[in-house]
Amino acid sequence: MTDFNRRSVTLLALLAPFARVWSQQESTSAVSEKPQAHRDTSPRSTFWARNDQIAMLVYPKMTVLDLIGPQYMFALLEGAKVHLVAKSLTPVTSDTGVTITPTISFEDCPKDLTVLFAPGGSDGGSQGVFATMQDADTRAFMADRGSRAKYVTSVCTGSLILGAAGLLKGYKATSHWAARDVLADFGAIPTDARVVRDRNRITGAGVTAGLDFGLQMAAVLRDPTYAQCMQLLAEYDPHPPFHSGSLHTASVEVQTTMRGLLSGFTASAHALAERLSA
Repeated sequence: MTDFNRRSVTLLALLAPFARVWSQQESTSAVSEKPQAHRDTSPRSTFWARNDQIAMLVYPKMTVLDLIGPQYMFALLEGAKVHLVAKSLTPVTSDTGVTITPTISFEDCPKDLTVLFAPGGSDGGSQGVFATMQDADTRAFMADRGSRAKYVTSVCTGSLILGAAGLLKGYKATSHWAARDVLADFGAIPTDARVVRDRNRITGAGVTAGLDFGLQMAAVLRDPTYAQCMQLLAEYDPHPPFHSGSLHTASVEVQTTMRGLLSGFTASAHALAERLSA
């Protein structure tokens, strides 16, 4: 049995008792002249299955944790098919050196998606999030699939890619704090929150917000109890050693240091966004 299948069976075993209770509640509360057929809620049942098609963009110098946190959550959705999509199937190396192999090309990616997702990334010159924002093929792919996807989503500076593809005009959205205000250059409404949902646009803030984003997506695509079972399976119960993970909690010294280090990135992002929007 593959690692994926082991995780899926474990999750279904966790969820089956809840499914059984709900099935019984539905059968006793439903008004019907005929008795309700018993629903199979064993770990092998299809009670939780949905035929979701989820496409996650991958590109050189992306931030791998932006991708992997949500991908873990998406992969645990019973019945879902998760695609790692890129211009070609050539392996791409993330900004930390981890290499990811795409599973499908732009051309072969399903036309109608349940979820379209973009991760953020570094400025790698000819690679990275800025290069991806400027790539005509990527913008065309994101605009096309995003025009029909049930949910258009991102984590961190992935929202800049959505903006460059024209997918955030008039929508509230968030991003990494160093790039959040850049969203206004694309006609979006920058919003300071860990996860922001505006209609079918769901965006996460910087890097680790991908875990919160993934759990919220699980609640949207299944239900809150399913998402909470996933959270328990992942034992996601953060107790950080420091409280500097937000501009609201970091010390002035830490904020000043990081604003200085990222000032060039922020300025470049604004300039590129203004040029692409024009």
